[in-house]
Amino acid sequence: MKKKRIFVLLLISVLVLSIFLVGCDNGDNGDNGDNGAVGDNGDDENGGETPERVAVATGGTTGVYYPLGGAFANIINDYVDDVSANAESTGASVENANLLNDGDVDFALIQNDISYFAYQGEEMFDTPMDNLRGLATLYPETIQIVADAGAGIESIEDLVGKRVAVGAPGSGTEANARQILEVHGISYDDLTPDYLSFAEAADNLRDGNVDAAFVTAGTPTAAITDLSTQHNVVLIPIEQDMIDQIVNDYPYYTQVEIPGGTYRNQDDTVDAVAVMAMIAVRAELSEDFVYEITAALFENLSDLESAHARGGDVSLEGAQDGMSLELHPGAQRYFDEVQ
Repeated sequence: MKKKRIFVLLLISVLVLSIFLVGCDNGDNGDNGDNGAVGDNGDDENGGETPERVAVATGGTTGVYYPLGGAFANIINDYVDDVSANAESTGASVENANLLNDGDVDFALIQNDISYFAYQGEEMFDTPMDNLRGLATLYPETIQIVADAGAGIESIEDLVGKRVAVGAPGSGTEANARQILEVHGISYDDLTPDYLSFAEAADNLRDGNVDAAFVTAGTPTAAITDLSTQHNVVLIPIEQDMIDQIVNDYPYYTQVEIPGGTYRNQDDTVDAVAVMAMIAVRAELSEDFVYEITAALFENLSDLESAHARGGDVSLEGAQDGMSLELHPGAQRYFDEVQ
């Protein structure tokens, strides 16, 4: 019996030792925990992550961000070795800033004013987001001030006392409307603000429930095009001295023109300001990786133009117009080399 007990104890000891050695061996296989936004990441010689798979946050499937973001993802797949990219439909700029900062995506299409607010922790963002860097600006998203032709509105000052759609609550459009009005010495107390989306603003203009609306979007904007075919509307210009002040006060605005003929019965060119659609990138991505992707983008711009008309607005010369974020070192290196 004594020999049997000794044998059992030895057997148990061997089993415990075996389990311990297996556990130690598994621990030596490397860190399997933090794999980044998507896929497995490595590090390059310049530091930072080099993913094998990346996610690109775009916007709604009926907007401009979705086809352009899809084309950007295809450029990565076609021209950058050893990486696959996937474009994801999202709620656009505000959601994209949050996704990027949280590391849930690697690239995102965002309005440059929204990325500025996110980085600074202003407006709709409670705290600064430091995981955002700029890759390039793409095309202007024009702040269009549309008014009922019969409302007697010919200037922004004429909005005083009117019922005005200023954008959905917490939206980039609403921030644009408030800032432009403030530069003109006008506050919401001077008019009746209605917090409406593009579609709601168009419906209410057509039905006579509002006198004017702010719309921030690439031109021509489908909601305004449709409205102008059913209802007489006019675009309200911004005077040059006010444009100069807006651009001076807010670094993310740029001056643009809405060409005559953009909408029905709009014969004259209209002076306006715009924010820029841009591609933002996760700060943790490596310099070499972002350099490769930036180069692939600007060496294949025809792929963007094939995806959407606004893709034809993207150029190397305008790639930093209205840039509201610190450039990622990889993008900066590319621009330094080619410009």
